[in-house]
Amino acid sequence: MSAYVLAVGEALVDEVRRPDGSTAEHPGGSIANVALTLGRLGREVRLATWLGADARGDLVRDWLAESDVELVQGSDGAERTSVAVATLDDGGSATYDFDLTWQVPAQAMPGGDTSAEPSAQVGGSDALAVHTGSIAALLEPGAGQVRQVLEAARTTSTTTYDPNARPAIMGSAEEVRPRVEALVDLSDVVKVSDEDLAWLYPGSDPVAVARDWQRGTPALVVVTFGGKGAVAVSDAGEVEAVAPRVEVVDTVGAGDSFMGALIDGLWEHELLGADRRDALNAVAPATLQQIVDRCCAVAAITVSRAGANPPSRMEIGR
Repeated sequence: MSAYVLAVGEALVDEVRRPDGSTAEHPGGSIANVALTLGRLGREVRLATWLGADARGDLVRDWLAESDVELVQGSDGAERTSVAVATLDDGGSATYDFDLTWQVPAQAMPGGDTSAEPSAQVGGSDALAVHTGSIAALLEPGAGQVRQVLEAARTTSTTTYDPNARPAIMGSAEEVRPRVEALVDLSDVVKVSDEDLAWLYPGSDPVAVARDWQRGTPALVVVTFGGKGAVAVSDAGEVEAVAPRVEVVDTVGAGDSFMGALIDGLWEHELLGADRRDALNAVAPATLQQIVDRCCAVAAITVSRAGANPPSRMEIGR
């Protein structure tokens, strides 16, 4: 069986409301966006999600298929496809309201469905990496199932996590903080935005929080600062990447495309898989610089066009 990444989490439709009063619907969802980025970068990726058998679900399925993202069997079991209403300000930044339900399809749970075709037995046991985050990691009943998937995956896979906080649906920072920290402790790689850390730890230095997190389980914690770039914290030290200057259309999917590019970069340098955990912990600063610079380039292309529309490998030139 070929190597792949298993992404576990929400796929939905973003209803984008612009300052001029116009609206448009785009397929999206944080974890679906990460999977899409990996697919466009030429990686084999499978998405365990929760879609309805409806027109919006068809929109999402077609969008994913165009980028070679394979859906895990059972991902179409929802009563309806979830919707996120993204309201853009004059600078293109989005705030969200949600109408969604979430659970992990049984096929993606540890052990999966042994009656399924071998190619569909994707409970994480043979994935190079298992990624999750955002709403899927905190919204029940799926959140507890996500934790089980990560716990089981650590024996064979690199585990990656992006909190990608959505306060409108997750609850208060005081309620969410310990749950996020528990997921950080299950993860080899964490990507987090400065905005998320400002919400979770008001008044704290985001890089200082990243250092605290990295002293635990993660080999690598990357903090993104929007158009200013990113800082990566590892045992070998810290590297800073500067984001390319572009004209921003909107920021929808930017952090997710950064996350997908981060997984892709670690894959390119043969740092994925539980058997590569020691190598990941010892990643050289020069290698990390290359990876994070490229992540910033991918995110910059995403913000230069509407919706969650990450680049292909051809577009980034490598």
